[in-house]
Amino acid sequence: MNWPGLSPRRLLTADPGADRIVPPSGFTVWLTLFTAATMAFLTVFALALSLASGRLATSWGAELARASTVRISAPAGQLAAQTETALRVLDQTPGVESARALTEEEAQALLEPWFGPDLPLGQLPVPQLIEIREAASGFDAAGLRLRLQAEVPGAVLDEHARWRRPLVSAASRLRGIGWISIGLIGATMTAMVTLAAHAALSANAQVIAVLRLVGATDGYIARAFVRRFTLRTLIGAGIGTVLGLGAMLLMPEGDTSGGFLTSLRFAGWHWILPFLVPPLAATVACLATAAAARRVLGQLA
Repeated sequence: MNWPGLSPRRLLTADPGADRIVPPSGFTVWLTLFTAATMAFLTVFALALSLASGRLATSWGAELARASTVRISAPAGQLAAQTETALRVLDQTPGVESARALTEEEAQALLEPWFGPDLPLGQLPVPQLIEIREAASGFDAAGLRLRLQAEVPGAVLDEHARWRRPLVSAASRLRGIGWISIGLIGATMTAMVTLAAHAALSANAQVIAVLRLVGATDGYIARAFVRRFTLRTLIGAGIGTVLGLGAMLLMPEGDTSGGFLTSLRFAGWHWILPFLVPPLAATVACLATAAAARRVLGQLA
C-alpha cells in the first residue's frame, strides 16, 4: 500500500481538516501523554545509570590497575624496621614507580567509615600499609612477593586484582543493564502507542468509512492519526524529560572516585543526551502509529 501522505514534510504541516478526524480527547489522549512522559522519565534515569556505570568502570579500572599495597603485620618494636626494609626493597624493584608508607592520619581516614572518628590507632595492632604505584611496564609480582617473604617476614603483597576485576565487571554489567532497560522502555512505549492508535482508529471506523465515501485516501486518513499521536508523544516525552532532568539535578553531586549513588547523574556533554529523548520518542510513535494505521485501515477496507 503506497501512502504518499506519510512523508515527513506533510506530517509536519498542519491540516485542521485532517486533524479533526482524530478525537481530541478521551482515554487515548491521556494514555499516550502519560505513557510518553513516564517512559521518557524512566529513560533519563536509565541513561544516567548506564553512563555513570561506564564512568565508574573506567575510573576503577584506571585507578586500581596500577595500584598495589604491601601490608606489614609485626610486633610494635619491629614494625618500623620492617617498614623501612620493605620500602628499600620496593625502591630497588624494577617497575615500581613509587612507594610510600601511609601515615597514621591516612590509616585513620581509611578506617573511619567503619569504626568512627575516635578509633585509637595507637592502642590497636593496626598493620602498616605501604601504597605502591606501578610504572607502565609493571613489576614482577611473584618475584617481589618472594623477596618480601625473605626480607620482611610480616609483609603481604596485595595487587588488588582479586577485588578489582569483580568491581569493574559489576560496573560494566550494570552499564549493560542500563542500555537493556532503555531498549525495554522503548519497546513498551511502542506497544502502548500502538494500542492507543489502534483503539482510536477502531473507534472511528464509521468516520473513516464516510471519509472514504467522499474520496479521502488512506494516506490522508493515516497522516491525521500519525501526526496527532506523534505530537502527543513529543509533548509527553518532553514533559517526562524535563521532570527527569529536574529529579537528576536533585541528586548529590559526586567526584569520579565517589560512590555509585553520588555519581548517578550526567557529566559534561552527556547532559545533551536527554534532550534527544523526545524526538526519538516521537519517531518511535510515528512509526508505531503508521504501522497500526496500515493494519487497521487494511482490515476496514
